[in-house]
Amino acid sequence: MTGFGSGWLIAPVAIPLAAAALTLLPPLRPLVPALQLLSLLALVGAALGIGLATADGAVLVQLLGNWPAPFGITLVADRLTTLMLGLTAVVALASFVAGGSDTAGRGRFFAPFFQVQLAGLNGAFLTGDLFNLFVCFELLLAASYALLLHGDRPGSARAGLHYVAVNLVASAVFLIGVGLLYGVAGTLNMADLALRIPALGHDAAALAAAAGLLLALVFATKAALVPLGFWLPAAYAAPLVPVATLFALLTKVGIYALLRVSTLVFPGVADDLLLAAGVTTLLVGGLGALAAADLRHLAAWLIVASAGTLAIGLGLGSTRATTAALLYLPHSTLAAAALMLVAELLARSRGSDRLEPGPRMTRAGLIGGLYLVAAAALAGLPPFSGFVAKLFMLRAALGTGSVIAVWTAVLAGGLLALLALMRAGSRWFWEPDPSATPPAPARPLAAPAAACAALLAAGFALVVFATPVERYARATAAALQSPVAYIDAVFAADPVERPQAVAAGDPP
Repeated sequence: MTGFGSGWLIAPVAIPLAAAALTLLPPLRPLVPALQLLSLLALVGAALGIGLATADGAVLVQLLGNWPAPFGITLVADRLTTLMLGLTAVVALASFVAGGSDTAGRGRFFAPFFQVQLAGLNGAFLTGDLFNLFVCFELLLAASYALLLHGDRPGSARAGLHYVAVNLVASAVFLIGVGLLYGVAGTLNMADLALRIPALGHDAAALAAAAGLLLALVFATKAALVPLGFWLPAAYAAPLVPVATLFALLTKVGIYALLRVSTLVFPGVADDLLLAAGVTTLLVGGLGALAAADLRHLAAWLIVASAGTLAIGLGLGSTRATTAALLYLPHSTLAAAALMLVAELLARSRGSDRLEPGPRMTRAGLIGGLYLVAAAALAGLPPFSGFVAKLFMLRAALGTGSVIAVWTAVLAGGLLALLALMRAGSRWFWEPDPSATPPAPARPLAAPAAACAALLAAGFALVVFATPVERYARATAAALQSPVAYIDAVFAADPVERPQAVAAGDPP
């Protein structure tokens, strides 16, 4: 589909890049917070506009440089893209609000890096080819490297070193896989690959399958699936609160890439590996949460566990399982980001978010209420949408050879998460240490509390509007499992006809 709607696809990438450039200008330095807020509100508006245009199943295509597919850069938006763009905009806005006026530890380049990371995230969700997916990965990762080291928090340098090393190796493997795939198929446009790979000869098809497995390995690393995800807890627990909140989205980029490529380019190639990795990751994430010494690490391990739950849905490969994964994806992202903000509230109120008795905290009722809701949501308790998503996933596993493994992992993972969250809550709210020295006057709680409440409200909206949300997820899953509309839209997009130049002497 082309037309008015498709012309706006570049906006989610162009807006944060323009904001990043403006925040670097010395005369505009006093206006940096306002510029960031305007950028984030514009991203919310762009995501809403693209969402309305794709709500009926339409696929929007924009040909950058006016080159037809598969020769130029193609931006594509369908329902899945819209979901990810909207989720990014909401979490980024909450992350910005949570920082409030507390700018301790931030340098003049914090705002540009924050905006560049948003551009990389949105570009990864919009791009229609694997090479530009690599470019967007590198863009968001380069920004995340810098954001991770802002604030000089304890352990940030060590965590940053591991994070950078793992992702540089993954990027090298990504390039190898992309080069191998281009060598055998002659294209990196995903819609074109979907048509060419089934027509390859035996030897070329084997090389293409090897390239697909390399890409799956890279995306599994980005998604923090076991055994490739042990870098995540330290990296996510180290940065400043706005960065840690935004980082809740980074693993979802890997999940998005796995979902897009496994349904469009390499259907079924890595399903068994994804299922095994998902089951293992879910259990390891739950055990890690149970052993965590503070809330930031606990939340990080639960992000790992949520990636495992999503990988199970992808590995099962059916429309019902994909629907369950799409229901769980926004729920888990919002709940994990909210729990990161609760960790910041604890640190400001009692001096630390470590799981040990401490002084009585200020505003214990507010913080306790937010923690209770976030913990119940992340553990997947009813009535939150995580419970419904897991129920869908359990039903999707029935009749498959993996039913025992899936049911064991989902139920045991949920129990481990619940135990970890209950243990942590009892330490903070029911076991104060009367002899502990009260913390210094706390930094303001209003901004992170408001951002946390907004994220939890967005998660609760998934429950209130459960029927249309489930219908949307089911339609998205069906389109992913049968991507004919996506492929047709990419190749049906025609370059824009430019007006002929008026020759000298011709009548106007």
